[in-house]
Amino acid sequence: MKTIKGPAVFLAQFVDDKPPFNSLDGMCRWAADLGYKGIQIPTWEHFLIDLDKAAESQEYCDELKGKINSYGLEITELSTHLQGQLVAVHPAYDLMFDNFAPNAVKNNPKARTEWAVEVVKKAATASRRLGIKAHATFSGALLWHTWHPWPQRPAGLVEMGFEELARRWKPILDHFDREGVDVCYEIHPGEDLHDGDTFERFLEATGNHPRVNILYDPSHFVLQQLDYITYIDHYHEFIKAFHVKDSEFNPTGKKGAFGGYNDWADRAGRYRSLGDGQIDFKTIFSKLTQYGCDVWAVMEWECCIKSPEQGAREGAKFIQDHIIEATQKTFDDFAGGAIDREVLRKILGQDT
Repeated sequence: MKTIKGPAVFLAQFVDDKPPFNSLDGMCRWAADLGYKGIQIPTWEHFLIDLDKAAESQEYCDELKGKINSYGLEITELSTHLQGQLVAVHPAYDLMFDNFAPNAVKNNPKARTEWAVEVVKKAATASRRLGIKAHATFSGALLWHTWHPWPQRPAGLVEMGFEELARRWKPILDHFDREGVDVCYEIHPGEDLHDGDTFERFLEATGNHPRVNILYDPSHFVLQQLDYITYIDHYHEFIKAFHVKDSEFNPTGKKGAFGGYNDWADRAGRYRSLGDGQIDFKTIFSKLTQYGCDVWAVMEWECCIKSPEQGAREGAKFIQDHIIEATQKTFDDFAGGAIDREVLRKILGQDT
């Protein structure tokens, strides 16, 4: 068993144009003062990391890591959620997802995909230079518009979709393998990898690539009404990253899992700050610890009611209170003794 590391915080949702959230030093000082021990860095925020430099320069990476360490913090993972999303975009979403791309590749899906692939590869090299073994990202989606199909999907469409998704990711996965870094896909609605079955489809389509792994976030499973505890039993060997995010599902006579196109605060399924939702984190931390999952517990804040400042303040203590120091002893070790095979034979009723 392993003790989960933490608490840590994903910086993406806290970035702002006002101090302390507009500089790396400011965000590090803020996180450390709240009791966090690690930060997950969104690579699209250039004031937090210059990914081009990080992929090219060990000196830059050493300086970046040193600065963060000087605040008593570690980098848990780099994140390419936005760029990973752009590896696979269905044309129905082109206009909206262009917002995640630089101007040079907007209105050009082929160029946008090529750009995204190269950026995610750079994150692999940067992770290796920074001494990080896991990377957080999204898979993108070619099939999401068919998840509740009408008209019915043609036979073979899903298989072809996952073949294409795997084809796009295979060169990236191979590059991560050369760099010694795991790709942890956040299993998330809106992505083609959004539950256990879709993860398995993708894993198989990649030829069971050794770098295909999971960023486990139970909040998305509550909104799908998926058993997020048993999920750990099925996939613990693939869980290499962990977002600690709470959520709740309160269906009414007017709305349920689909949400009725409502804003987040008015949906039946919605994300909440830690401790305000319905997730059984005691069991989650116990399961992950028991299975020896070597992960950082990274708070992701996306509450539709509570302020991010309060959520962050409360989140560090919440995670710290749930981290289990994995035992290295059995509680009844005191009653044991040295192995004596003759005694064992007698206990079994065998002749000596």
